[in-house]
Amino acid sequence: MAVVVIKDLCNGCEACLDSCPYEAIEMVDGVAYINEACTMCMACLESCPVEAIISEEREDVPVGVAKEDFSGVWVFAEQRMGKVSSVVMELLGEGRKLADDLGEVLTAVLLGHGMEPEARDLVAFGADEVIYVDDPLLAHFNDGPYASVLSDLITERKPSIVLAGATFMGRSFIPMVASKVDTGLTADCTALSIDPETLDLLQTRPAFGGNIMATIICPRHRPQMATVRHKVLVPAVMDKNNKGEVHIIQGLDGKTVDQRTEVIEVVEEIMDTVNLAEADIIVSGGRGLGSPEGFKLIEELALELGGAVGASRSVVDAGWIPYSHQVGQTGKTVQPKLYIACGISGAVQHLAGMQASDVIVAINKDPDAPIFDVANYGLVGDLFEIIPQITRLLRTAGSGP
Repeated sequence: MAVVVIKDLCNGCEACLDSCPYEAIEMVDGVAYINEACTMCMACLESCPVEAIISEEREDVPVGVAKEDFSGVWVFAEQRMGKVSSVVMELLGEGRKLADDLGEVLTAVLLGHGMEPEARDLVAFGADEVIYVDDPLLAHFNDGPYASVLSDLITERKPSIVLAGATFMGRSFIPMVASKVDTGLTADCTALSIDPETLDLLQTRPAFGGNIMATIICPRHRPQMATVRHKVLVPAVMDKNNKGEVHIIQGLDGKTVDQRTEVIEVVEEIMDTVNLAEADIIVSGGRGLGSPEGFKLIEELALELGGAVGASRSVVDAGWIPYSHQVGQTGKTVQPKLYIACGISGAVQHLAGMQASDVIVAINKDPDAPIFDVANYGLVGDLFEIIPQITRLLRTAGSGP
């Protein structure tokens, strides 16, 4: 069911504007337009003097598509430099639950070159089957060829659910795949489950700047596609006794792929500290640092600990540090063994991104800061005195006999 404006009949009288309790009608170029705030309450239908607003029935699925034709849960097995990314193990862990709830097969899809051992390891992490496409063109990520190959596989084999990591790779080409196979996509999910009545995938993600959590469904199209944030799901554990099949597709069999760009060289990123999403130790800074220069203290401590530098949203918004360091609902969700929060008050959005850490240490001069509610250890005091002392102790310990 949907509310539709027949543009040729609308005379722009604006009689419908006051009838909508949700401000879901606006005038665009002199014609009424129904925006995304519409709840289909139908209050506007009777207000139109020329009957230009109507309700329209829609089919449950598009013409030529039937839900029962689609089956199976797919996980895109992202790889970089021939190594499967850790987010894949999280997706396999969650994918296993979804597949079991549906009574369907869990499949991992790997695109690469010379990675047969890695393909077989995916069975040990819970995949019932692995589809491995081996071609030199797929050795390094290129969104055009990757989108072409994955969309062709989806069209041929018709999975019901396709999951990928919300990484730079997933965010780059998974929307292209969704467009090619004519389905919807929910990005940056933090939770997934199956509706027991409809068997639709319930896809939960932050909305409105992280102020609410929205659950999204895709009831009329298949496959249901979602990208999932790293470090929010429990990873699968390797069990070499797991049984599964590995289907190796050698080469692209002359298929035409979208190759508007060519990978000339891959240069690994050089960082002073560890990648934030993969780090076992993270030292994060907030407004309490006072200025961008305050992050020098954070960087020095992180370096001594062999950890990564994180940040709250407020300092990222202020331009003190790049967005790639942001922890929280609208940044990265992390789960390190040790998380040290320095000068961070502990807003709900930040806590949602780090409260699953094994050990949380909070340093803040405000004893009533919300961050202390989730911290395992709290230090109340001036961070400009506390952090340098910790750093000096670590240096002294490291230089000892």
